[in-house]
Amino acid sequence: MRWIDTYFPFTSPSFELEIYFQEKWLEVLGCGVMEREILKRSGKPENYAWAFGLGLERLAMVLFDIPDIRLFWSTDERFTSQFSKGQLGVKFKPFSKFPPCYKDMSFWLNDSFTENNLCEVVRGIGGDLVEEVRLIDNFTNKKGMTSQCYRIVYRSMERNLTDEEINDLQSKVREEAEHKLNVVLR
Repeated sequence: MRWIDTYFPFTSPSFELEIYFQEKWLEVLGCGVMEREILKRSGKPENYAWAFGLGLERLAMVLFDIPDIRLFWSTDERFTSQFSKGQLGVKFKPFSKFPPCYKDMSFWLNDSFTENNLCEVVRGIGGDLVEEVRLIDNFTNKKGMTSQCYRIVYRSMERNLTDEEINDLQSKVREEAEHKLNVVLR
């Protein structure tokens, strides 16, 4: 471990404690003597005070294999849903930084339709580009016929997807669903 002189806005002098871990220095603690002006304004000009901050995010990065500290301030469910209270053995699973492409598909159901079969068709055509297949609407008309709408989320881990390639995949998915699942597209 080592102490480093550093700068924090409300302390002088200021220090960081770093530990050597996995071939690099990792900041785990910041501290310093409180600025005199702060103590004067708080009515305690004759006192001295220290401020400390523990880098819990840095320790969690090591514990959970999280590569970027900015993820802790993210509200992205692909990050937040990976961790639960009391679960310490979990390792972060990377997700794509590229934008998703959403395609919806509506059709009238038949008696033999199953969501698993639809997912199999979609993933069989879209492969690893398919991130999610999710039911977003269910409707039954006055004649008792049921229609469902599924949202397919396409996303690559390595690159941006083009409208042309996703439109082509979606067209194949629609044709295959109609043929293999015997549904009537809307």
